Amino acid sequence: MVLSSTDDFQVTVEKSYDKMSELKAFDDTKAGVKGLVDAGITKIPQIFILPPKNRTELSDTNETQFIFPVIDLEGIDEDPIKHKEIVDKVRDASETWGFFQVVNHGIPTSVLEEMLQGTRQFFEQDVEIKKQYYSRDTTKRVIHTSNFDLYSPSVPAANWRDTLFCLMAPDPPSPQELPTACGEILMEYSKDVMKLGFSLLELLSEGLGLDRCHLKDMDCAEGLGILGHYYPACPQPELAIGTNKHSDNDFITVLLQDHIGGLQVLHQNQWVNVPPTPGALVVNIGDLLQLISNDKYISVEHRVLANKVGPRISVACFFYTGSMPSSKLYGPITELLSEDNPPKYRATTVKDYRDYFRKKGLDGTSTLSHYRI
Repeated sequence: MVLSSTDDFQVTVEKSYDKMSELKAFDDTKAGVKGLVDAGITKIPQIFILPPKNRTELSDTNETQFIFPVIDLEGIDEDPIKHKEIVDKVRDASETWGFFQVVNHGIPTSVLEEMLQGTRQFFEQDVEIKKQYYSRDTTKRVIHTSNFDLYSPSVPAANWRDTLFCLMAPDPPSPQELPTACGEILMEYSKDVMKLGFSLLELLSEGLGLDRCHLKDMDCAEGLGILGHYYPACPQPELAIGTNKHSDNDFITVLLQDHIGGLQVLHQNQWVNVPPTPGALVVNIGDLLQLISNDKYISVEHRVLANKVGPRISVACFFYTGSMPSSKLYGPITELLSEDNPPKYRATTVKDYRDYFRKKGLDGTSTLSHYRI
């Protein structure tokens, strides 16, 4: 089926709904969700409509009871007492929330703003330029796509967002391979965020009672994938979702978000907003760190709401091992185990874990449970 216009898209949906051909028609435009919005749609296509049981109710967001943890990293290397306080705060947040924000993290505000701006420029440039990067080939180092799990049968609905993925470590793309709109800032930001990632892993290692280099030496930050997300304004946000609920399939994630908000974390069975804080970065524990810490640190489900206001821009940095498939097995860290604390997971390679995650898609179920003993 070829679509000549957005109206045809709506009419086709109303007459008879063949989900697979609708998904393919959307994918074939290579214009993403941004393309639908640019075409002037006033109703969202069927492929984006969540089943009623998956829709977000305002009543299920808790605004008052919880204060989202914010950790100030200033003076971390100058004062041993301050350092220990920060380690304790990071450990506490990682055990109870799986999420926290960091301020005074060392990345200049100007760099953060330029990274958001560059991401926005990529998505708002001429569609013909963007199409060159559009792909579902996950072996490529630079990909523009909409919904990595678009064709996954278990996913409740497509997410109202487009993504630019760049694999920036250990083997970054050449400057020529990166999009002109954001290539320079991507290279600068990836260096800064890599430094921060190493510092965070040191704090997390100390929080586990291990040598500060333990997690770094396990290659937990050897690979860095940067995902720029673009969430266009949605005409019917109550029927859609920006990102389906999921936990991350890495060791840690460092997220830069703009002022619009919409990110929510599941804390004590309630959805809590992650407040957009100027200059702050959001850090969360990934599944692989929960696995190797044997549930000491928790990888928590989160989601992004669709919004009438937009676009919302965010940049997520995923720390994991390199892109080359390695036979290295990751299981619960031996030093953390005892008779009272036996291993709770079987060991896995990072590739196996990520392949299982991708195949399953953001279907609302936990990838970790597949590896639980």
